[in-house]
Amino acid sequence: MPEKRILIVDDESSIRESLAEFLRDFGMDTMTSVNAEEALKLLATESFNVLIVDLRLPGITGDAMIPKAHKLQPNLRFLIHTGSIDYRLSGELISLGLTHDNIILKPLSDLTSLIDKIEKFF
Repeated sequence: MPEKRILIVDDESSIRESLAEFLRDFGMDTMTSVNAEEALKLLATESFNVLIVDLRLPGITGDAMIPKAHKLQPNLRFLIHTGSIDYRLSGELISLGLTHDNIILKPLSDLTSLIDKIEKFF
């Protein structure tokens, strides 16, 4: 089974850290970042399988970060974590292979659904 390395990008520390701890409980190697700029620096030096990214970030937004992350790591898979029920994927994100299944709505009432989405990538 391949190692599952997850990068979580969210400016809300409680969300970021609780997701990281939950995924660690399932044997996943997690790192966190408070913003897209910091995460892109990590992606330039560290390898990850999955990026979980909030849309509303200070500076570069989550949906603007995804194409940049894809250029750094073309095999990276994405989950968008958002509280916006009206969010629609842009044409650019769709062209990168993202679908409605890549969107996770906050608050996530059942965290095991996050595990299911990640497992589908492997």
